[in-house]
Amino acid sequence: MNYDVIIIGAGPGGIFSAYELMLKKPELKVGVFETGFPLEKRKCPIDGDKVKSCIKCPTCAIMNGFGGAGAFSDGKYNITNDFGGTLYQYIGKDKALELMKYVDEINMSHGGEGTKMFSTAGSEFKKLCLQNKLKLLDASVRHLGTDINYIVLGNLYNEMKDKIDFHFHTPVKDIEVLEDGRFRIHYGENETAECDKCVVSVGRSGSKWMEEVCKKLNIDTLSNRVDIGVRVELPAAIFSHLTDELYESKIVYRTHKYEDAVRTFCMNPNGIVVNENTNGIVTVNGHSFEDQSKKTENTNFALLVAKHFSEPFKESNAYGESIARLSNMLGGGVIVQRFGDLEKGRRSNKKRIQEGTVRPTLDATPGDLSLVLPKRILDGIMEMIYALDKIAPGTANDDTLLYGVEVKFYNMEVKLDENLETQYKGLYIIGDGSGVTHSLSHASASGVYVARQILK
Repeated sequence: MNYDVIIIGAGPGGIFSAYELMLKKPELKVGVFETGFPLEKRKCPIDGDKVKSCIKCPTCAIMNGFGGAGAFSDGKYNITNDFGGTLYQYIGKDKALELMKYVDEINMSHGGEGTKMFSTAGSEFKKLCLQNKLKLLDASVRHLGTDINYIVLGNLYNEMKDKIDFHFHTPVKDIEVLEDGRFRIHYGENETAECDKCVVSVGRSGSKWMEEVCKKLNIDTLSNRVDIGVRVELPAAIFSHLTDELYESKIVYRTHKYEDAVRTFCMNPNGIVVNENTNGIVTVNGHSFEDQSKKTENTNFALLVAKHFSEPFKESNAYGESIARLSNMLGGGVIVQRFGDLEKGRRSNKKRIQEGTVRPTLDATPGDLSLVLPKRILDGIMEMIYALDKIAPGTANDDTLLYGVEVKFYNMEVKLDENLETQYKGLYIIGDGSGVTHSLSHASASGVYVARQILK
């Protein structure tokens, strides 16, 4: 098969790259190769009845398929340069914000109309945070919800499916640079496809594969990082004064003991805690919905400690994986612990969790997170919980649930130029797989940006 453009990965970056190419130059022959399944076939077998925990499917329906890992997220598009990636360092702050707003317009025209845009601008909580050694980051947040996000993705796919070749359940094994400057991808048994331009958008779940490709093609990579922590679940009322106004509040705290940065991430008011399978390792995440009937009495969010490693250590993802594997070994998957039990130095059991005031939304194994998380990371998380308790009293209650571990794997940041292009002209790397973006909005914007570079 021969294409003008091949896109590897149908996550946010790949989708918006394909959409922009189709919109602006429909005569281009574009092929999208995706490890997972189409949106309607992405079904996690966990039903809470017969299947209660992750069975480690060969291809995780939560992480892979049309829409990428963001398909079943709660659809938060943060329009900001303060977090979510470093795209602005390549294309400029104004251009990055302009593209994020453009993505928002497309989402609104494909089923997202009527959803609310939240903003931290002028919020009283900024002052409250500063008074308690916390920093509230600036952002405008469009919250689609898992249900509306699914509808938007479905509408985008329906518009593209007859104009773009989608190859689902087709993992790409390798990328080859040809002598004439074109590219050949290898997939299946011994199948290949060639193209003039190749856009790689493999997301967080493709981090290992991306590293292998960079090694083979001698593409330089920069510093490496992994975020490790827990997902907190507590009664929604405790955080309602923050979530009602801001919905997603990105709060950063610098620990007194080690001066490490701890941050809140992926806040889900009235949401649920879910499993996630990355490279065969079960970790934890969270979702929330716009549909009132799907809302719960709890709010959940991650507390993450970012670890940046320096030379000679280059295996940040392997470090995060080893901690997650330890959790899987001890708990058979995700471990849950009451904050009060963690404070007292004892493991949680089913009886104490059942007697608590917080009804868990994920069936996880009661255990002891202090046997899993490194002391420095756990100390930082506990400090952060006490700090949050000052702006949201009740956060440090004994019955607050901590699920572990939550790990955010990042690619080693790939060396790219201002066009998000490697040293091989025509080979672009975008989205979270590049290490440049860490969010739906930045990944989507990077897809649009590269499509426009190709169109030039």
